[in-house]
This record gives sequence, C-alpha cells and structure tokens, in this order.
Amino acid sequence: MIDSIRVLMASIATILFTVATLMANACVAQTPASVTWQPATAAAMAQSGDNQQQLEAAYHGVNEQERVGLEFLLQNMPVSDLQSLTSDFLVEHVRYAYQVRNEVEWAKQIPEEIFLNNVLPYASINERRDGWRKDFFERFTPLVENCPTAALTATKLNREIFPLLNVRYSTKRPKPDQSPYETIEATVATCTGLSVLLIDACRAVGVPARFAGTPLWSDMSGNHSWVEIWDQDWHVLGAAEQDGDKLDSVWFSQRAAQAKRDEPRHAIYATSFRRTPLRFPLVWDRRNHDVYAVNVTDRYTSRQEPLPDGALRVYFRAISSGTGERQTVQVSIKDAEQREVFHGATKDERFDMNDHLSAALPSGGTYELKALSGGTTATTTFTLTQPEQLVTVEIGEPTDNGRQAPAASQ
Repeated sequence: MIDSIRVLMASIATILFTVATLMANACVAQTPASVTWQPATAAAMAQSGDNQQQLEAAYHGVNEQERVGLEFLLQNMPVSDLQSLTSDFLVEHVRYAYQVRNEVEWAKQIPEEIFLNNVLPYASINERRDGWRKDFFERFTPLVENCPTAALTATKLNREIFPLLNVRYSTKRPKPDQSPYETIEATVATCTGLSVLLIDACRAVGVPARFAGTPLWSDMSGNHSWVEIWDQDWHVLGAAEQDGDKLDSVWFSQRAAQAKRDEPRHAIYATSFRRTPLRFPLVWDRRNHDVYAVNVTDRYTSRQEPLPDGALRVYFRAISSGTGERQTVQVSIKDAEQREVFHGATKDERFDMNDHLSAALPSGGTYELKALSGGTTATTTFTLTQPEQLVTVEIGEPTDNGRQAPAASQ
C-alpha cells in the first residue's frame, strides 16, 4: 500500500514538473527576443528610465531596414523623448518615413544621411510631439503625387496647405513654438509655427526639410525663422510666403546677406537632429539646449547683392494710429527736386513682422513720403542717414479736408 502511494506521488510529481516546464517554455516563446543595440543606442537606452520597455517594443515593431532609422532616432533624441515617447508613436513615424522613401522615385535618390537627419525625424525644435506623419502623408500625398522633384513638391505644398488648413500668419498666435496640430487648431502662427508645419508636411511626403533662422538680424530688427529644403542642395523657402515654384526668393535675402558668422546672435543656423557641437538658439526658450544645429551663415552672405554706389537700403511701413497694426497702403517717395524715385505698397499683418516694403536710395538725401489710404493722404519727410533705416508712417482718421496730419518715425 505504501509502495503504491509512493509510485502515485512520484507520477504526480513527474506530471507537475512536465506541466511547469511546458508553461515556462511557453512564456519564453511569448517573450520578445532580447535586443542587441548598437553601442550608441545602448548608451541612450540607459537614460530612458521607466520607458525602456516602450523603446524595445518599437524595435520589435519595425523591420530590419526600419531599425536603422529607429536606432538613429534613439541615439540622437533628447532625454525627455527617450523617457516619454511610446512604441506606437515611434513605429508609425518610422514606418511611414520609409514607406514614402521606397515608393516615390525622386525620394529613392536621397542620400541616407540626408534622409535620416531631415526626413525621418518627428520634430524640428522643441515643439510638442504630435503624431502627424500618417495623417499628413494621407492628406498631402494626393496634392503632390504628380510632382517630379522634391523642389516642386515643396513649393506646391507651400502654396496649398495653408489655405487648405485655414492657417495664416499672425502675431496673435498662442505661442511661438507651436506644434503642427497646435497651429491648425489656432489657425494662426508666426514664422516659427508656420515653418514647423511646412517642414512636417514636406517630411511626410519625402522632402528633406529643416528649420533655419537667426536669433537677431544684424540690423537689430528681431529674430526670424524659415525653412530649408533639399533637392541636390539646400534651398530657402519662406513658410506661407508663396512665390510660384521659386526657391531662394525670400523677402529677407538682403538681411540674411548681412549676417555675421562669428557673432552668435547675428549668425544663421539650421537644425540638425543628429547631435553636433552646436546648439540651435531658441530665443523663445533660452534655457532649452536640446536642439542641435549647424552654422550656415556663409551660404547666405555669399548671395549678397551689392547696392548702387552711395545708396542705402530703407524700409517703409504704415500703421494705424488707432490700433497700431500694419496697413497696406500705396506710398510714393519723391526727392528734394520732387521727382518720384520709388513707389510701392506697404505690407499689413498678413506678412512677417519684419517683412517691409524696401528701396535702395541715395544716402544723405531728404525725401518726401506720401501715403494714400482710402482717398486720404499722409505726408512726411525723412533724411536717409543709416543702413537698413525703417520709416514708419501713421495712418489716422481723415481730417475735414481729406488730408491727414503728417506723422512719421525713423
């Protein structure tokens, strides 16, 4: 009897051991294989904190080709992204970036380094991280599917997406560093938010694009941001500033030509997702050093157009005396002999705050400016003594005789 019990217990023990072994093997089979990271990726993963499982899941969610891109992102993204981005977010960005590269003929010719640094990244600066890539790919691919080059694709996007999304330039935007969806929701943005939106639209359809700008123009008139796109070389594009299919034709060309490469606040920078020794100066968030950059000043200063001998560039704007907002008015400039030497239209709030009507006039001359608005006239005089001089005329309520009192500042 005792022997029978012993045999039974031994049999039960054997069965339990077998079941336990099978369960253990099943668990192992369901656990993803361990990841062998590149050394640089392993160093980044060590900073991912509690988010490591999400990043490993992303690795298992992409194919072998896409893993090259994923590891590039992990090696170069800010620590805050390492600790917060989800597997779903990363997988979607990586998959759609490679999909468009594999499907579009001109995109197949983009060098690997350009693709990784300027098509693949999910962010340009310190904007909120939005999952825009699949959405923008589906929205904008039909607009540009017949464009034969990256350049023509970018210029068409610049012409069409802002009216399509009902987005326009305005200094009344909620904040400067808006994400694409924040801009779409607000319907307004300044140069920074507009540039981020255009860059993401370009990247979504395969165009290499990056954020560029200066912390302060050399004439001290403020900062500015714009887009650079790559088609055999880097080209300049002003976001929401349409000029047909032209590249490198922007209102700030002359200001950019005066940039100073070795003076950090007056230099011109382009962002780089790949880490570099240089940080992009975020003038709206000076304590943030997460965005890397390259100094591209020389490409802009080499385009400088010489002024005629003895001439200086002067800028004109008209503002409402009631609201202080810029107005579009016709202006005529006459010299001391009452000869018209220039005429044109000033720019209103639809344009960048530093985008002004400009002219090259002989230095030292005294000129009369006449502004015409709604059948009324404002007249003032100014003497041209400084490079990049800004002349402002106020447009107020008309007087009884239909003529406004002169009001100008320089």
